[in-house]
Amino acid sequence: MTIAATPAPPYFAVIFTSFRTDGDNGYTAMADAMVALAAKQPGFLGIESAREDLGITVSYWDSLESIAAWKQNAAHLVAQRRGHELWYQSFKVRICRVERDYDMASSTSLNRSTTVS
Repeated sequence: MTIAATPAPPYFAVIFTSFRTDGDNGYTAMADAMVALAAKQPGFLGIESAREDLGITVSYWDSLESIAAWKQNAAHLVAQRRGHELWYQSFKVRICRVERDYDMASSTSLNRSTTVS
């Protein structure tokens, strides 16, 4: 996994934070399939994910409409149902508008010469 290459803001982020149940129970295969499917959806910009005990996946989208369409995708609805029934002890979804971003290269100039208001 790499850091997602996103466009200049604004864009949107869906933050999915979760605690898993014990055992794989088909989770890894479904998660991989959902990432591949999401990448084909109109408006998808990228994804980042990390898991230890707490899992955090952030997907990036060009609009709220793209996020809503992804939530209603038939295969994604199946995965959501299995998540509720089998894979997650708990989870939370947050949808955010990204107003500003910068990376390691641009943070040096930001810290030196840019005043953020």
